[in-house]
Amino acid sequence: MDDGPKLPLEGVKVLDLSRVLAGPYATMVLGDLGADVLKVEHPERGDDTRHWGPPFAGDEEHGESAYFLSVNRNKRSIGVDLKDQKGLERVRKLAAGADVVIENWRRGALEKLGLGYKSLREANPGLLYCSITGFGPGPDEDRPGYDFLVQARGGVMGITGQPGGEPTKVGVAISDIVCGLFASNAILAALHRRSVTGEGACIEVPLFESTLGWLANRGQEYLTSGEDTGLIGNAHPSIVPYQTFDASDKPIVVAVGNNAQFANLCKAIGRPELAEDEQYATNPDRVANREALIAELQEEFGKRPADEWAEEIRTAGVPSGPVNTLADVFADEHLLGSGMLQDLDHPSAGHLEMLASPILIDGERLPIRRPPPTLGQHTEGAEWGT
Repeated sequence: MDDGPKLPLEGVKVLDLSRVLAGPYATMVLGDLGADVLKVEHPERGDDTRHWGPPFAGDEEHGESAYFLSVNRNKRSIGVDLKDQKGLERVRKLAAGADVVIENWRRGALEKLGLGYKSLREANPGLLYCSITGFGPGPDEDRPGYDFLVQARGGVMGITGQPGGEPTKVGVAISDIVCGLFASNAILAALHRRSVTGEGACIEVPLFESTLGWLANRGQEYLTSGEDTGLIGNAHPSIVPYQTFDASDKPIVVAVGNNAQFANLCKAIGRPELAEDEQYATNPDRVANREALIAELQEEFGKRPADEWAEEIRTAGVPSGPVNTLADVFADEHLLGSGMLQDLDHPSAGHLEMLASPILIDGERLPIRRPPPTLGQHTEGAEWGT
């Protein structure tokens, strides 16, 4: 491990029995914060995502998939066959010295192998054991969970897409990712409690319920009104104007959060009289008269390029910007100057450019201390702290 500033979770030992995305994302967050994460993989197949490509960094046979690389930095990997008794004993020994075990196997599968919470806590009473499941306790508790299906069943696809169009999933596996964030938060809270009481904990973070947990205002709007506004594209159900507009060359985002910003927007586009119209005086008025106002604004935005509008509107104190492609994002001046992109060498994939953690501590970006591991890279002799 590289020398450097002491990170908040330095000395915390995490045994990662999870695979694919939600669990590995959680352990990556913990690894970014300084934890020693030991990832247990089948010695031949490894994590499923090692094979999810192209693209691959390096060649397909010996390189690494971009998917695997994206969620496995700051970890070590050991290859262990859990159907082998020696492998099971090794994992039990590692669990006995771990602070955290995290897994996302089917409910009850690890209990049959003697790797459930009740078995492991006998040798390690202070163990924090986190299970990521598809569904929490209830009628469907034994069903597996998959991000795409949960985005559909959990209502995300019912609020994502253009009016009258096809319901659409979010462009990344957001249910998995947020579930991983909930899991890392729960583990951090349990670590804090253990530091005070010495108590271990059995944590469950279900994918479906995690998705319901971030429906946020859209979920509460339905519970409050009983009305489902459904697919509304890039518009906001309760703030106007807060959406995309078509400039002369490409889309632009405008986010008006209050009446003063609306007045400033109207001045910036040369239509100050709109802010004085009683139909648009307050946000509830603008919501009620959405269609007429959006038509007026769209007529103006279509007259000039997006970058010109964005600069002028931002100067007026209104949040605005173009809709970027990934090529635009990775050429963004702020990104390039932020320290988020870090260069490192990988044993099989060669030179890599990777996104680091967004977290800064004492003004310092969290480092990528270890590149994502090759399959079983640390199998030989890997113990805690080695």
